[in-house]
Amino acid sequence: MRERSRPVETSALFAEERKLQIIEYLALHRKATVQQLCSYFNVSSATIRNDLRELDVKGQITRTHGGAMMREQAGFEPDIRSRELEHVAEKKRIAMLALTLVEDGDTIALDTGTTTLELARVLCGRKALTVVTSDMKIALTLEECEGVSVVVMGGTLRRHFHSTVGDAGRAMIANLRVDKAFMGANSFSISEGASTPDLHTAETKRAMIQIAGKVIMLCGGEKLGRRSFATFAAIDEIDVLVTDRIDEQMRREVEEHDIELLVAI
Repeated sequence: MRERSRPVETSALFAEERKLQIIEYLALHRKATVQQLCSYFNVSSATIRNDLRELDVKGQITRTHGGAMMREQAGFEPDIRSRELEHVAEKKRIAMLALTLVEDGDTIALDTGTTTLELARVLCGRKALTVVTSDMKIALTLEECEGVSVVVMGGTLRRHFHSTVGDAGRAMIANLRVDKAFMGANSFSISEGASTPDLHTAETKRAMIQIAGKVIMLCGGEKLGRRSFATFAAIDEIDVLVTDRIDEQMRREVEEHDIELLVAI
């Protein structure tokens, strides 16, 4: 895996900025020792240990003897600020490839998430587009696009995730129909399909899939072969998988299930 460039003047980072960058580092490398983090951020071991302690208490990482690792439990979900820092270039490539599936005049559902947000950012060139979304940040992004009409799902705002969940939003879209649903996922596997840690979010995602003529999954390669707590789409409900990398075994399995596979290079 390519090493990210070291932050500039890391010793001067604010504590919260440094903690977000620690999460980003662990997301890329999966684990690290205290000494590696001290060297990378140019701070003392006491500072790093204090950061790791606070992140562990918040449930964002798991402390280990002499270091830390990303938390892998099926129910763990990093908040939106943490996820926005991860795999940014890969998400942009996936979004640009997914854009080729959007045509002028389409009606689409756009799921909440950082990869779908990247897709929203490049939709302004499309004309006569209608977008249904539960994501506040996506709605605000598309508000500036003259050729795009936005339908925002109602419900309860999910704190720290900028999205709505609940019966109100699902009831609101139950009688709608969209040509395509562009969905995000925390995890994707052949046996479990697409899944997410939060049960309420899974229910909202299912509602979007039920109104879609075609289901298009946008999923980074780091999420393939994993599972989360709540499945929202079985493998036979998915028509297209857009990713940035995939191993040969999973490629074969995806194609055996008649899922169109698009890989962003």
